[in-house]
This record gives sequence, structure tokens and C-alpha cells, in this order.
Amino acid sequence: RFAFEVALDEAAEKLGLDPVEARRRNFIGEFVETVNGQKITSNGFLKCLELVEKASGWKERHGKLGPGRGLGVAGSMYISGTAYPVYPNEMPQSGVLVKLDRSGRVAIYSGASDIGQGVNTLLCQIAAEELHCDPYDVTVVAADTDLTPVDLGAYSSRVTYMVGIAAREACQKLAEKLRAAGGATFAEACQRAEAAEGAPLAATGGYRTKKLGGDYRGGTIGASPAYSFTAHVAEVSVDEETGIWKVERIWAAHDCGKALNPTLVEGQIEGSVYMGAAEAQMEEMVYDEKGLLFGPSLLDYRIPTSLDTPDLDSYIVESNDPGGPYGAKEAGEGPLHPAIPAIANAIHDACGIRIRELPFYPQRVLKLLRERDARREERAAS
Repeated sequence: RFAFEVALDEAAEKLGLDPVEARRRNFIGEFVETVNGQKITSNGFLKCLELVEKASGWKERHGKLGPGRGLGVAGSMYISGTAYPVYPNEMPQSGVLVKLDRSGRVAIYSGASDIGQGVNTLLCQIAAEELHCDPYDVTVVAADTDLTPVDLGAYSSRVTYMVGIAAREACQKLAEKLRAAGGATFAEACQRAEAAEGAPLAATGGYRTKKLGGDYRGGTIGASPAYSFTAHVAEVSVDEETGIWKVERIWAAHDCGKALNPTLVEGQIEGSVYMGAAEAQMEEMVYDEKGLLFGPSLLDYRIPTSLDTPDLDSYIVESNDPGGPYGAKEAGEGPLHPAIPAIANAIHDACGIRIRELPFYPQRVLKLLRERDARREERAAS
């Protein structure tokens, strides 16, 4: 995405277009099919672009901040899980089991791993929503291979969409049994339903992706049931004497379909922006001539601290995807991608150089600044 967004900025510059306007004119639209057969079922990109444009004061400030300061914009899209499993098999990509006991306690069993993205909270919310019970009465049993149905993993930002659909299906099956049984309270309904069933109450749900993508070799690349969209504006300052630069602020808007838990979504957006800014600043896997990694551990591999992190403004855009659980799409990886090119484009706005190599080390910036000055001197001499 770094290369694409920087190239798009260059094209806009040569055409005399505002970079935001160039992206607005290339909006693909909603409910369209791409050239490689992927179906876009919701698209909040224009709203994302509008939010960061307004919040950053783009129209009033882009190209007008003076030497050494600049604004840059970038956008991206991302998948909500791959349409095809990480390895071919006949199982659902996600499975969920929900059990009720006669006291009104709910237990959800899912193989999905919560690695900090909040899937356990999501499962709890879905159960409470569909069964009309107190979230405190829901227990999540996660990633226990002895007890839980198989889930294919936390990758490709798939968990909210795929596990969410599976969980909702299982809970809706149980809710139907409770409605049929009746009862003045949730616990009473559980008792009546269990008595009618003659066995402990349980239901399963699963998710399988429909056939997606073009009917040709490579047609499955990028195939997903839904796509998220993101726009960033970054503001930077550059010391032209040393090449040292700093991200002052990043405005990030992300279309997640529906924010099932806005606090978690904001955390995902800000974490992704931080990771993108870190890649631009310093993160790099460096090997010596013998192929040995210089930073093989978390002790040696440096990442930015809170002191190195810019101010972040995150905005949630809800386009309500018709296929997602309650309209939700991914919010995990999509917000990362525009950060790097937005910073690169901001550096160009600040001092007129195009940096094409990651990370944007000060020595690389300084080298480009000296080359810029040399070209200026040549033009002045001629």
C-alpha cells in the first residue's frame, strides 16, 4: 500500500489535483464488483476521507504549514477474513457451541483465540443480545482444544465476522427454544425449555464462506466476504539540517461496518496506527552478510515507546455490511496500512522529497534532502 499511495500522490501532483480530491474521484462505490471478481457489499471510504480531511484542517493547512512541516493523506481497504481457509478442509471455518443450564447461566465454547482483540468480549455481547440475559451470566470457554469446536485462527482479521456469525447462529437457535418454552424470567425459561427438551440445552453455529472470486487461476487472491476501508492524514515536522523528523499527529477514520464494541474498535484503530507509524520510524529486520539477524529478541528489536508515539485521533465509520454480524466488518489490520504512506506523503509536503525505502531513517531523509539541494543548485546555475 505504501508504493500505491505514494504513486497516487505523485500522479495527483503532476495532474494539479489535491491529493484528497484524487482519492475522492477514484472512489469505487458500494455494491460493485471489482475487475478481479470481488464483490464490495459496503463501503464507507468517502465518509472516512471526509472525516480526516475536516478534522486535520486539510483544506486550510495542506501545503501552507511552512518549511519543515507538512500534511499527507492515504487510504486503504482490507479483507474481513479470507474466503478460503488457511488450509483446504471440509470443516466450517468457525464453529461455536452454546450451552444453558437451568439456573440461567450461559456458556459459550469457541476455538477462537483472544490475542488482545477482544473476541471473548464479543462472544459475551452476542450471547447477551440474542438470549436477552445479563452479560455477567455468560462464561466464555475459549481456545481449549479438548472442549471447544475448531476455529481456524486469529489471522486475516476474520474473527469478528466469521466467529460472530457462528455465535449468533447458535444463540438464535437457543433463543427460539426459550421463546417456545415461555417463562416470567430468563432462568424460568431455561428450566421450562430443558424440561421440554429432556436434556441439557445446547446449540451449535458455524460459518462457511460462499464461493467467491473469479473463475480463473489466482481468482481467489483477495477474496473475502466483506472489505473494510480506512483513511489517514498525518502531520510531520522535519529538521532539514539533520534529517530528523517526527510525526506530530495522525487522524485515522476506519469503516468497520458496525462497531459492536466502540471502545475495542478505537483500541484496534489506534494500535494499528501505532504499528504503521513504528514501521515508518524504526522497525526493520536487519541481517548481516552471513544471514544472521541483528535483533533476534524483544530485547534487541526496538519498537517505539509511548514517548515516541504521536497524538492519535480515531474515528469510527459505520457502513453496516449486510453479511456481517449486526453489520460488522474487520477492525484489526485495516487501519495499519495508510499510516506509512500518509507519513511519506507528509514528508514530501514538508520538504519536497519522495522517500521510497522503509524505515524512514534520518540518514535516508538527509541524503534525499542533499540530493534535492543539489538539483536546485544545478537548476539555478543553468
